[in-house]
Amino acid sequence: MITATNLTKAFGTRVLFADANLQLDAGQRVGIVGANGSGKSTLLRILIGEESPSGGEVQRPRNARMGVLRQDWFEFEQDTVLEVAMKGDGELWSAMQEKEALLENADAGGEFDVDRFGELEERIQALDGYTAEARAAEILVGLGIPPDKHHQPLSALSGGYKLRALLAQTLASNPDILLLDEPTNHLDIIAIKWLEGFLVQFKGLVAVVSHDHRFLDAICTHIADVDYEKVMVYTGNYAHFVKYKAEERGRQQTEIDRREKEIANHKAFVARFKAKATKARQANSRQKRLEKIVIERLPESSRRYPRFKLRARRPSGREVLKVRDVCKAYGDHIVLMDVNFDVYRGERVAIIGANGIGKSTLLKIMVDRLSPDEGTAQWGYEADAGYFPQDHKDALGDPTGTLTSSLWDEVPTAPIGEVYGRLAEVLFSRDDADKSIAHLSGGEAARLLFAKLGAQKPTVLVLDEPTNHLDLEGIESLADGLLEYDGTLLFVSHDRWFVDKLATRIIELTEDGLVDYPGTYAEYLVRGQGEDHLDAEAVMERQRAEKRARKKKNKARNQTGGAAGGVPGTPAPGQPGEGSGKSRKNRRRRGKR
Repeated sequence: MITATNLTKAFGTRVLFADANLQLDAGQRVGIVGANGSGKSTLLRILIGEESPSGGEVQRPRNARMGVLRQDWFEFEQDTVLEVAMKGDGELWSAMQEKEALLENADAGGEFDVDRFGELEERIQALDGYTAEARAAEILVGLGIPPDKHHQPLSALSGGYKLRALLAQTLASNPDILLLDEPTNHLDIIAIKWLEGFLVQFKGLVAVVSHDHRFLDAICTHIADVDYEKVMVYTGNYAHFVKYKAEERGRQQTEIDRREKEIANHKAFVARFKAKATKARQANSRQKRLEKIVIERLPESSRRYPRFKLRARRPSGREVLKVRDVCKAYGDHIVLMDVNFDVYRGERVAIIGANGIGKSTLLKIMVDRLSPDEGTAQWGYEADAGYFPQDHKDALGDPTGTLTSSLWDEVPTAPIGEVYGRLAEVLFSRDDADKSIAHLSGGEAARLLFAKLGAQKPTVLVLDEPTNHLDLEGIESLADGLLEYDGTLLFVSHDRWFVDKLATRIIELTEDGLVDYPGTYAEYLVRGQGEDHLDAEAVMERQRAEKRARKKKNKARNQTGGAAGGVPGTPAPGQPGEGSGKSRKNRRRRGKR
């Protein structure tokens, strides 16, 4: 459906990608991935036709309908939410509006154009217009906008829900091609799961930029990787792509190592025998072969993995936090009611639930950024909380300050070299050090805030949607850093991969109250505790694999006669041996026989 030939995009001397060739067809769901700044969104805009390439061309079907997710809701502020969604199909909406105008004109005593009315009726029927409202309402509900909001003006919704309405508009546009840039932003886990189901059933072409591992695994049939100044398309979902790309890179590196070894052997032979008459001919032959060997170095990847070094300055007390009878309402809207739980040292607690249920409100109450209407949140002995808010630019201090000054505020006695080193760990170069806080992107601001938290060394980390602005490499690095963190972690996230990777305890906020589960996210779902936030079959398969691994390990242990590393024939600790009662009984039986 979309063909790109020799596609090149550059900004001055910086090349994002060159000579890319893509063939994207109906039925494919293509995830566009790459590091922040690699050109993912630029590639999507070129495919849409909103941006011109530096070279090459893009061919699109002339009559294909493209659904493009917009981020600008201002022109729809006075429309109802349902109207916003229905306007996605512009042709149908225009026909319906013209039909209504004809009827209103006739009711007011004006002339009624029967012929035009008939044409509009046929057009609306051909476009399946009489089910359009029901389809739009179904999509809105799937994205978490309840029916009682559908006839309210868009201006009555929060920013996150306005973006959901625009996503509904895109999905309701009856497109042949869907082009989506970060569609899971501002969606809760349930809405993301619904969107996955919608896209999997979609018959046309889907191209999507996303930083959500599990979303890409769930929907993608292909991955377009923007890296090494190229765009390469791989068959399969994101997990398959990561594995295949690593294997491919490994094969290339092995071939380079082999050829470098061959060059070294030739050089050694030439150096040793070039002056020896009996070997001079062979040495010259090898020298000629050596000159013909050309090794193409592997290009440098645009992917960068920050290092989030997070440590607690000292252990806290065993009881870290007590939340008792916390209630909070905004006007008549109650978001928290009688919330009670305790948190203990070393736990990694994921707080999950639908948007608007009060997760961020609860975190703000914990860190004393918001007062509850009733109840208390009390920290225990040596429980010092480091807070990562959703709007994290507010936590970076003076917007006119620089990266260096912002981080130096946390370690005022440290030498400038240490400050530069901490910035380098989160991918800021020396040239970035004087960059203004006000000019940071969302991902840059997030990395700087984690550098500040690393310098603070809090005994508790309280994180509100920490992955929102990070790329896939940043999310993976953050997960690794938090797994190594030796304090207590409480976090809110809609990223299922991230929650599954970290959580040792799940607290779900629901309209019926709080569900507190002492286990991992996968275990929580397998036991049927929560909504289907995760592929249960994938969880069961992982558990089966773990069980097979345990059986294999036990079998290997039995074959060696004991624990790993023991002497063959010696019993493992706790197993029957020469000195055990069971062995003595067996010897007595053999003696009787």
